[in-house]
Amino acid sequence: MLPNIDFDDGRHSRARLGFVLLAMEQTIEEDMTHLAPPGVGIHFSRAPMSNEVTAANLAAMVDGLADSAALILPDGDLDVVCYACTSGSVVMGEDVVRAELARGRPGAVPTTLVSGVFAALEALGARKVVVATPYLDEVNRIEVDYMEGLGYEVLDLVGMGLTYDADMVRVTPDYIRDLAISVDRPDADAIFVSCGALRTVDVIDEIEEATGKPCVASNQAMLWHCLRLAGIDDRLEGLGRLFREH
Repeated sequence: MLPNIDFDDGRHSRARLGFVLLAMEQTIEEDMTHLAPPGVGIHFSRAPMSNEVTAANLAAMVDGLADSAALILPDGDLDVVCYACTSGSVVMGEDVVRAELARGRPGAVPTTLVSGVFAALEALGARKVVVATPYLDEVNRIEVDYMEGLGYEVLDLVGMGLTYDADMVRVTPDYIRDLAISVDRPDADAIFVSCGALRTVDVIDEIEEATGKPCVASNQAMLWHCLRLAGIDDRLEGLGRLFREH
């Protein structure tokens, strides 16, 4: 006879978040698992992509999103599914990405990293922004056009001109901090540091302290937005004004 088995709600009783990553991504998994509050499950899948972060390669990811989303906890409940790439979200468009995620994982709320950025900027009341990125100029132009099409005023954007994700993940947090501070302008409402590969979460508070303005970083905004979509309202320390006040 089998013994009686005791069950509880497991480690992830509050919510389960799923993230579809770029095939070569190296930063987001650690950021999400390290920063998520207790009781929130963080689960990942990866979508095929060529190694160069170009507009063409980002656009080509659309064909793999649904299948990648379907691999995340296929036999379990998932509250939110998020495409975890800032530049890819604007190249393909949020509506296209959300539709593919919903096709692969019906029942979970579909969203994108950049949707979290825009929700964060809205919560902070920021319409005039300055932007720092690691991207090539062709990707930067698409991001600026996309943001301005939504009514944001991009006062300045400085890109690093990097092609490979493997280089983006090696940019030091100190350099990211100094770049974000340097791009600030007096009339900017907020500073947006774009790209999930950058280790910006390490220096958000330093950027805000130096500028007196809110800093929105890709991974910070994505986690915040996914938690709020899942009904998790925890305020987290060390992640800027966004997590302290909203």
